[in-house]
Amino acid sequence: MSKINLILIGVAFLSFTALGIAFASEAILGLEPCRLCIYQRWPFALGILLGLVGFFLSYKRIILGITSINFFVNSSIAFYHTGVEQKWWVSHFEGCAVFFPEDTKEQSFFENLMSTPMARCDEIPWQDPIFGFSMANYNILLCFGIGLICLTSIFYVKPESDLEDHSSESSVSQ
Repeated sequence: MSKINLILIGVAFLSFTALGIAFASEAILGLEPCRLCIYQRWPFALGILLGLVGFFLSYKRIILGITSINFFVNSSIAFYHTGVEQKWWVSHFEGCAVFFPEDTKEQSFFENLMSTPMARCDEIPWQDPIFGFSMANYNILLCFGIGLICLTSIFYVKPESDLEDHSSESSVSQ
């Protein structure tokens, strides 16, 4: 397996893991996400898709470029969320709680997901007890790191075709 394919599968795996942790923190720890938390999940879903599609397509460098932009954008959303949590600025999404009616009739999965109550964007639902980082802080680091790996691999990882050309040249010269 080529290095670029390993990176693409790694991006899909890390994205899947991040979403799994987010959903587990809701289901197991009872943490309610805010609107900005939900916005930070979409690039991870896109990361899974891009990683898997890039693995099977031959336009790997283009996919890696799009993936790096995707995660740099998510890192920016997480930075904005951190600023709201730390009260550095006021969010445009203040009071982002969603009305949850008591007399809910049967809803589809999507309707149920969209109607769940949300926490306030300026409250930190969980902080790391050692460093004091919130989930948004960790998301900045994770997404910036993934974006940086994808961006640098575009320029520094040799494509498979170059590796195949060198192996065929060495077998011809012997």
